[in-house]
Amino acid sequence: MLTSQHNEVNYLVPWSRLKSPPQQGGVYELASFQMRPGGPAVWGSTFQASMLSHDFPGYGKLLGAFHSEFGLLNRVHILWWFEGADHRAEFRHKAHTDARVVAAVRSSVVHLDSQKNQLMFPCPFSPMK
Repeated sequence: MLTSQHNEVNYLVPWSRLKSPPQQGGVYELASFQMRPGGPAVWGSTFQASMLSHDFPGYGKLLGAFHSEFGLLNRVHILWWFEGADHRAEFRHKAHTDARVVAAVRSSVVHLDSQKNQLMFPCPFSPMK
């Protein structure tokens, strides 16, 4: 039943703390960014500003930011929580019209090669329900 598997070892970036969702249920979004070589010393501060520009006004609940140590290097994963898929769509639309978010993303996108987003629903045995 398994056709492929990809493994990485990641750690929390220094400015992030692993948080729990504010309530059970909801959906998670895993946003994965392939950054250009150079590491956080090159793109860390602008990437942090971009993520926090979404988190502080409440455009999503940031649960953790991770950087790859082994596996595909220069990859960053951001785990977000939303009440539901419609809630996510609504708040992302609002974020894209916020001048602070647009400016922060514009500054960090020069360090980005690609991005992949996934909506995830927790399994019954998941510690993050």
